[in-house]
Amino acid sequence: MTLIKSISGIRGTIGGKAGDALTPLDVVKFTAAYGTWLKRKNPSNKKIVLGRDARLSGDMVSKLVVGTLQGLGLDVLDLGLSTTPTVEVAVPVENAAGGIILTASHNPIQWNALKLLNEVGEFISGADGEALLAIAEAEDFDFVDVKKLGSYAQDDTWIKKHIDMILALPLVDKEAIKERNFKVIVDAVNSTGGIAVPMLLEALGVTQITKLHCEPTGNFAHNPEPLPENLTDITKAIEKTKYDLGIVVDPDVDRLCFFCEDASPFGEEYTLVAVADYILQHTKGNTVSNLSSTRALRDVTEKHGNKYYASAVGEVNVVTLMKSSKAIIGGEGNGGIIYPELHYGRDALVGIALFLTHLAKSGKKISVMRKGYPEYYISKNKIELTADINVDEVLEAVKKKYAKNPINAIDGVRIDFDKEWVHLRKSNTEPIIRIYSESDSMTKAENLAKKLISDIKEVVAATM
Repeated sequence: MTLIKSISGIRGTIGGKAGDALTPLDVVKFTAAYGTWLKRKNPSNKKIVLGRDARLSGDMVSKLVVGTLQGLGLDVLDLGLSTTPTVEVAVPVENAAGGIILTASHNPIQWNALKLLNEVGEFISGADGEALLAIAEAEDFDFVDVKKLGSYAQDDTWIKKHIDMILALPLVDKEAIKERNFKVIVDAVNSTGGIAVPMLLEALGVTQITKLHCEPTGNFAHNPEPLPENLTDITKAIEKTKYDLGIVVDPDVDRLCFFCEDASPFGEEYTLVAVADYILQHTKGNTVSNLSSTRALRDVTEKHGNKYYASAVGEVNVVTLMKSSKAIIGGEGNGGIIYPELHYGRDALVGIALFLTHLAKSGKKISVMRKGYPEYYISKNKIELTADINVDEVLEAVKKKYAKNPINAIDGVRIDFDKEWVHLRKSNTEPIIRIYSESDSMTKAENLAKKLISDIKEVVAATM
């Protein structure tokens, strides 16, 4: 059983002992800490927006969260089965003090989590997270008396409102999409994307929609992380029946990937690249992704005469840099699209609308569009070290070894080599260094990783 407390929220597996897993006691404790933090931050605003994905524990966790917030005197607006980006856009429109999304994102069925939002519908900052964890640790919360209990209301219209906001974006062209008459297959892993994605497609004028795993039962039909090895059902369906493209989202609909008409994966890393290419064709501005994302975004950005910036890994870090660099599009290589014109959060729905507009206007097949982007391959590795080894010292030694190369040390160590790069990050929970490398072939990327692993072993041996 696992319970992970972090500055961005709490997540864990269902069942087990309190403090060791995400039990009802832990849900109540951290909800109470969040509610207390919000009350202290803004005593006059008692409204909290709540939404959840379809996972099996969602209903139970939701009831615990609602009761706890009401017990603090806070008013809950429950969107029910929803998406992470839908709750994010709802919070500021509803003038709420904050929001909670009950989802463990791409984690398997036994997991759930509380994703915590501030008053503008963005994930709470590191400093806010630390304050919240301190409240939880001290159990520093007081509940109200019976006459001051918070209210409870439901609103199941917010997915449609979210879609209407997307349709109103100037760079979303419903008519162009409608004219292409796309035949689309959607895999929503039996979560809330099964509600939201077909609804969006219909609103965009798509009439030929095949739903695969779109019943929001929470019984995930496959591993919910949208990686090619987990998506054999949709590839088989595309191989059997002619489709223009396939669309896959994760359980809470903030990650997005596509499949080409020949059943080949478009590539999660290239979701953001393609959408950014479309945005940059019509709007001048900068882009941001994290240090572990493909170089292709930088290439496309510079081709349009704009500047690319790399942030530390994590959505909060991407958003912070997007704001300071005035980026017009950004995200992460896991298929997360952040389009500030709508909101500062990863949003598969706006990603679908922008991508389909781009594809429709290009007049190309999706596989042809994919071939038009720089070809890079990422290799993901890790090296396990003994507990007595100082990982920070190892990374510092590697940094010195490659001091003549461009180095970014805001999050571990990233070293650039012309058109290649390698990113070394330490685990926060165990003596592991994660090694991401990218080159123009998988063999080169893997050889680069092997070279750095060899360097790390040399450093370790020298200190023994």
